[in-house]
Amino acid sequence: MAKFSFEHSFEIDKLKRLIAQHQHQFRHQSLADLYYRGEKLSVTAIELGQQQQPCPTVLFVGGVHGVERIGAQVVLAFLDSLVNRLPWDTHLQQLLKYVRLAFVPVANPAGFLRGSRGNANNVDLMRNAPIDSDEEVTFLVGGQRLSSRLPWYRGQNGMELETQALVKYVQQLQHQSTSVIALDAHSGFGLRDHLWFPHAHTRQPFAGIGYIYHLMQLFEKGYPHHGHYRLAPQSHFYRTHGDIWDYLVASDISHKPFIPLTLEMGSWAWVRKNPRQLFNFPGYFNPQKNHRHQRILRRHVVLMQFLIDAAYAQIIEQVKPTQLTQLTQQANRFWTPRG
Repeated sequence: MAKFSFEHSFEIDKLKRLIAQHQHQFRHQSLADLYYRGEKLSVTAIELGQQQQPCPTVLFVGGVHGVERIGAQVVLAFLDSLVNRLPWDTHLQQLLKYVRLAFVPVANPAGFLRGSRGNANNVDLMRNAPIDSDEEVTFLVGGQRLSSRLPWYRGQNGMELETQALVKYVQQLQHQSTSVIALDAHSGFGLRDHLWFPHAHTRQPFAGIGYIYHLMQLFEKGYPHHGHYRLAPQSHFYRTHGDIWDYLVASDISHKPFIPLTLEMGSWAWVRKNPRQLFNFPGYFNPQKNHRHQRILRRHVVLMQFLIDAAYAQIIEQVKPTQLTQLTQQANRFWTPRG
C-alpha cells in the first residue's frame, strides 16, 4: 500500500479520528468509495440533528479542490467545535431538534493525497458537472477539455465519482428538507474573502437571489463589523463551465429554497504578508504561518453559526411570496452591473 506524507493526509486522518472519537454523537456514511495508489478512500458525509421529519438543513462542504487544504480545515474545525460543545451546550442541543447539519469535509480525498486541484484523473470537480456556459468563459480557467495535463480540466466521460456523490447527496438533502443552505469553502481568489452565489455559467440572475439578499441584510445588521466579505454572483468575476452548484440549481425539481454559497478565502493576502509562500505550490492557496492559520480557522465561525441560527429561526421558510418578489427586485437592482 502506498504511503503518503503526513501533510497530504492530514485532513483525511483528522476526519477519521473525529469519527472514531465522536461517532456516537452523529450519523456518518460514505457517499463514494474509491482507491488511489492502493489507498482506500471515502467521500464521507456527517449529519447532526433532526432526521425524522423535513426541516431546514445547512450543508458545509470542503476540499473540492485538493490543494486548497484550508477549506477542509475550516469545515473540520467547525465540526470538531460543535461535537465538543454538544454535551454541555443546551442551545445547540435545542437547535438540533429542529435543524439538520450536514458536512462533507473532504469532497476530493484523492486530490489531497496528490496535492492537486483535480482528483485522481486530474479532473477539476468544480468544472465537471454537465452544465455549459451560454456565454464566453475565461480561457482555461472557465474549464477546458483540451488535455488532462492542463489545469481546470473538465473530463471527457461525464461526472466523476466524487461529483456524482456530492450531487446525489445534495439532492437527497433537498428532498428531506424544507430549505437547504450550502457553504462550500475554497481559497485562492484575491485579497478579500468573497461569498459567491450562482450563477457561474451565465450573468442571468439566480432565481433565489432574493433569499440571499435577505440573509445579507440580516447578517450585516446583526454583525455590522464583520467587514471582510464581498457577496456577489460568481459571474461578476468570471464565468465557468461545469459548476456543481449551478448544475444543482438548474436541475432542482424540489421547489424548495436552495441557497448555495461559495466561500472563496482571499489567499493573496496571505502571500502578500509572507511572499516566501510563492516558492511552493500549496503556498498559493493556504496560510503557512501558524498564527495566520489559527486566525483563519476562527475567522469564519461567525458566518457559519449565523447560517445555522438563520435555519433554526426558519428565516427562509417565513419569507412570503410577495416579500420574496420585493426582495428579488431589490437584489437585482443591487447586483445588476451598471453600464
